[in-house]
Amino acid sequence: MRRSIARRTRRQGRQGLGPAAVAGRGGRAGQAALAGLVLAAASVVAPMGGAPAAQAFAPGSRGEVLQYLRSISGTSIVSGQHNKEPASDPGRYTAQVKGVTGQYPGLWGGDLMFTATDAGDRQRVVDQARTEWANGSLVTLAWHACPPTGPSTCAFEGGVKSRISDADYLQVVTGGTRLNQVWRQRMAEVVPYLQQLRDAGVPVLFRPFHEMNESWNWWGGRPGANGSSKIYQQMKDYFDSRGLTNLIWVWNVQDNPDGDWAAYYPGDSYVDVASLDVWYKSQPSPADQSRMLAIAGDKPVAVAETGKVPSRQVLESQTRWAYFMVWSEQLRGQNTDAEIQAAYFHPRVLNQGEVGLPD
Repeated sequence: MRRSIARRTRRQGRQGLGPAAVAGRGGRAGQAALAGLVLAAASVVAPMGGAPAAQAFAPGSRGEVLQYLRSISGTSIVSGQHNKEPASDPGRYTAQVKGVTGQYPGLWGGDLMFTATDAGDRQRVVDQARTEWANGSLVTLAWHACPPTGPSTCAFEGGVKSRISDADYLQVVTGGTRLNQVWRQRMAEVVPYLQQLRDAGVPVLFRPFHEMNESWNWWGGRPGANGSSKIYQQMKDYFDSRGLTNLIWVWNVQDNPDGDWAAYYPGDSYVDVASLDVWYKSQPSPADQSRMLAIAGDKPVAVAETGKVPSRQVLESQTRWAYFMVWSEQLRGQNTDAEIQAAYFHPRVLNQGEVGLPD
């Protein structure tokens, strides 16, 4: 029995889909053929006026989401879409998914951002996360944090995408130092936003310091005990101390074939989900999945960033990925409408309204 709904009828008011589109997932074998009908229905059928907004997910817990991801591993995969800047429009790219497929993703992705303008709109990101949860999508957040050697807001180039010296990095991860104190204050700035989601009962798949085996960012490319994994551990310890019990900690590396992924693993007690960003190639390989599973053990694994929607071959042969998330502008930049529709209508893929959490 599912505590949340997995029924199209709850989505009619939001999406304005006609009965044929609503019932389409009932016969999954003919889904791809119905893609055009879904789009046509979405464009010509007006939303039901005056219908109250349905809440697909009641307030939930991190344990329920983790239990769900474990339960679908090997059988289903949740569709996901990231939404990058501007923070003033945190549903821009999920709206593009709906425009192509008539569906919303089963996972909404956002970011706590880095520029002054976008940091000023973090409340909009939080509000969108609450809306997406209420409508039946899981929520994931990343944070492109600025280095503590500079101000709390910054540009991407020269800010998030920069290097700090080994000596400065060691200060950041060493308690009591000046840079460590700066960093703790930096983390404190986002705590109230995450607390809002906790208080609203919104569990968050939280993915900080992503691609830590890469050196394009100031925190990455530092293997070993006092390297990239150390700042991840410190953040979890700090956020735990602030009572952020709604966070599901997602560890992340990129599919660099030369990188020693395991050298960046912070330890089982710090990881709930192990995830891979797929950028060196267009699709994850079976070896990628096996390598992630060898590190994760019995934890869920996911494709946290990709430019291409998963192909039918990937969806049918790499069955242990619990979710995938397409990166913002790459949805339309790297995929045809037909490819997006094929992924979203695949029988294994769960979209908004089909993700159900256990009682």
